[in-house]
Amino acid sequence: MKPKILVARAIFPEVLARLEQHFEVESNQQDHIYSAEQLLAAARGRDGLFTTPSEPVNAALFAANPQLRAVCNMAVGYNNIDLAAATSAGVMATNTPDVLNETTADFGWALMMATARRITESEHFLRAGKWKKWSYDSFVGPDVHGATLGVIGMGRIGQAIARRSLGFDMQVLYHNRSRLAPELEARANNAQYVSKQELLQRADHVVLVLPYSKATHHTIGAAELELMKPGATLTNIARGGIVDDDALIAALAAGRIAAAGIDVFENEPAFKPGFLGLSNVVLTPHIASASTPTRLAMANCAADNLIAALSGETPPNLLNPEVVGRA
Repeated sequence: MKPKILVARAIFPEVLARLEQHFEVESNQQDHIYSAEQLLAAARGRDGLFTTPSEPVNAALFAANPQLRAVCNMAVGYNNIDLAAATSAGVMATNTPDVLNETTADFGWALMMATARRITESEHFLRAGKWKKWSYDSFVGPDVHGATLGVIGMGRIGQAIARRSLGFDMQVLYHNRSRLAPELEARANNAQYVSKQELLQRADHVVLVLPYSKATHHTIGAAELELMKPGATLTNIARGGIVDDDALIAALAAGRIAAAGIDVFENEPAFKPGFLGLSNVVLTPHIASASTPTRLAMANCAADNLIAALSGETPPNLLNPEVVGRA
């Protein structure tokens, strides 16, 4: 008998067909968003879950579904999964790292440049029929080339962002939990390791690429925004909660920093309505990894993890290896 799995959100049909070769699949191709209670019920009798960041996988779910053996998230981030509870329950949890590094770095640059060069604001101006003449100060903003780039969170995506700065003749500063090896710093356009305070004070463009945790909650708040240059930009492609959105809205409204590009929000898909009244912010709906090849690779990576986990093998992207071999 095939193991039973739940695919909690709509995914590519070809990936679903692949999973059906290995499992008895209950799928959610209508893409209903499960509440915690609905997910708990839908998981009953399932050996594995194919999840995305929208599904809250918590201790109550594990307690109600003792047969569950694996939860495989189609994302790098996994703050939707209570990893300690999964480990306590002996459930393997996985994510999909690496396959989205370059695509996400591309998008980080697109968002940063759109923010610096006021592309969204100027497009709205044009579409509203307000463009009547050229003027010397029309939508002027900071340069990107020759500027100082500050990257907070210098993992694989952060390093990919830093590498792209070489073509823009930028100086790169970075802050991380630990310093990179010298050869990695060299590859990342000779990135210089500095304190968070120094980075915020010196950088013209700050990009956030760090994972969310209790320790990184509100890494950027009112105090940090006060440290930034008045002409600086802030780009967040990390996770909602890394930035105090209320503090950012206040700083943008006051002109404390020049502009921000935001792909992730606290409590998304809900977000602070104060953002909508600002002209100096570029807003996107969590799409940094949204290229077709990358999203397909993420789905297949999650499928690889689930197939391995329920076939008695160790998944390639296991987050809690201490559960392997547990009786």
